[in-house]
Amino acid sequence: MSLSFEIIAETRQDVGKGASRRLRKANKVPAIIYGADKPPQSLTLDHDIMLRNLDQESFYSHILEVKIDGKTQKAVLKAVQRHPYKARIQHVDLLRTSAKQKLRMHVPLHFLGEDVAPGVKEGGLVSHNLIEAEIECLPADLPEYLEVDISELPLNGLVHLSEIKLPEGVVIPALAQGEDQDQVVASIHLQRAVEEEHEEAEAGEAGEVPAGESTEGED
Repeated sequence: MSLSFEIIAETRQDVGKGASRRLRKANKVPAIIYGADKPPQSLTLDHDIMLRNLDQESFYSHILEVKIDGKTQKAVLKAVQRHPYKARIQHVDLLRTSAKQKLRMHVPLHFLGEDVAPGVKEGGLVSHNLIEAEIECLPADLPEYLEVDISELPLNGLVHLSEIKLPEGVVIPALAQGEDQDQVVASIHLQRAVEEEHEEAEAGEAGEVPAGESTEGED
C-alpha cells in the first residue's frame, strides 16, 4: 500500500458528555483507541483533518499511524459516529493492531471490465449487490480493496464471493460458514429484470423496522 495516514492525537483526561460537547464546540473530536492487550485511551482529534481523511476511501482500510503525545501506535478505523444531518463527526473508535493478531475488516470492492462484459454488450445492466466484503488477515496483508473481474460475465451471469481472487494471506470468513453465505457480489440482467430486483428489494426494506441510531462511543 503506497498511501500512509498519520493521525495526531492528544490524550484527554476529561471525559463524559459535557466534556465531549465542549470538545466539539472547539472543533475537536472525542475518540478512543483500544485493543492489542493494552488498556483503552481516551483521545482528542482535530475535526477538520479527520473529516478530510474520511473523504478518502483508502482511509477505511489502511493501517493508520496514530501519534499520541509524541509516541506512535498502529491502528485501524473501527467505527465513526456522525451527526445525523450535519457534516460533523461525533466520535471515532480506533483499534490497535498487532503484527501477530489477525484483523477482521470491511474493504471496498472495485469492479473491473464492466465495459467489455459480454452481458453488457448484449444490452444487460450491471448490478452491484455488494460494495464491500469482510475479510480476515494479518495487518501486513491488509489490502486497500478487492478486485472483482466481470469482464467475462454473460447476460444473467452472477459473481459470488467465492469467485473473488484474494491476495495471499487474506480470507473471507463468511465462506467458512457454508454455501448459503456465498453471496452474490455482482450480476448482469436485462433492464426490466434489474428494475424488478430493485423493486423487490425496496419492498422488503419498507417492511423492515429501521435500525436505531448508534450511540456507541458517546461519552
